[in-house]
Amino acid sequence: MLDRRRFLQQFAAVSAAGMTGLSTNAYAASESIIDPGPDRTLSLYNIHTGETVKSTFWSQGQFIDSEIEMIDMLVRDFRANDVMAMDRKLYQDLYELQTRLSPNKPMYIISGYRSPKTNAALRNGSSGVAKKSLHMQGRAIDLRIPGVSHKELHRAALELRSGGVGYYPNSGFVHLDTGRVRRWQG
Repeated sequence: MLDRRRFLQQFAAVSAAGMTGLSTNAYAASESIIDPGPDRTLSLYNIHTGETVKSTFWSQGQFIDSEIEMIDMLVRDFRANDVMAMDRKLYQDLYELQTRLSPNKPMYIISGYRSPKTNAALRNGSSGVAKKSLHMQGRAIDLRIPGVSHKELHRAALELRSGGVGYYPNSGFVHLDTGRVRRWQG
């Protein structure tokens, strides 16, 4: 892999020769590969189990598997004690929200992964649980942040334009998923 200085020297040489085959977007994409950005840490609290995790899940441009596994364990289906490898994009989105809204406070996890059995049981008790919930695919999480209004959390989640955002002000949480971009209120 090229380091940043060498990449820029090669890019300058190609540009000087008039062969700038890279568009600005391609250059930006290449730049993001070379510049991995800051470490990314999540601070999470599971309201049902009382467990907490503070995990640097991204460092030097890559995910840290052992740290991801700790987060996956925290957001497991606590009713069935089933763990699933969650969509890592979801953790990136949580990081963005935490950075914007409360970098010094843990996010409270209401629901992460749900086994099909748990989802069916919850569905029997509530009309607000989807039959084909993305929770069962490890692609959804319900959360709140103490000290941050649900309205503010909802607004920030919508600004991500990353996936589905459900707003449940009466139940006290926001749903975030990595499905198609959409919104609803429950």
